Amino acid sequence: MNLPDFPQQGGCQCGAVRYRLKASPLSVYNCHCKDCQRFSGAGWSMSMIVRDEDFEATGATVQYRRTADSGNVITMNFCAHCHGWLWNDPPAPGIKVARAGTLDDIDWAVPVGNIWTDSKAAWAAIDPSLVNFPKGAVDRTPLYDAWTRLHQD
Repeated sequence: MNLPDFPQQGGCQCGAVRYRLKASPLSVYNCHCKDCQRFSGAGWSMSMIVRDEDFEATGATVQYRRTADSGNVITMNFCAHCHGWLWNDPPAPGIKVARAGTLDDIDWAVPVGNIWTDSKAAWAAIDPSLVNFPKGAVDRTPLYDAWTRLHQD
């Protein structure tokens, strides 16, 4: 699958916060943790790991710091106006975890795996050929490698 030309853009529902993704993400995957289910209002959320230097945002945001199922403290960033969930600042340095569903064009953001499959909804089907983790991915390398393989020419 071919990646689009970068930068790609995204933002919140009301348009008050916009972001630019200057280069390909490191990976895109689905998170099935209970926190993502609650915040997304769905069976999972789509996560897109991006390098800090490849992500630029404009507009007013508010933050909420939460303790995730993993025990890690995650800073979640929302539009200050419509409160749309846009990205997380995880404890891992140098990256952000953006919500892939906030991209203007989501067609290219194909998830290569799933995390927290132990807490997935009973009706959610997990493709066993993807990179899947029963809990959080302590080492994200398999997700990065799967993304790279998907986008090789």
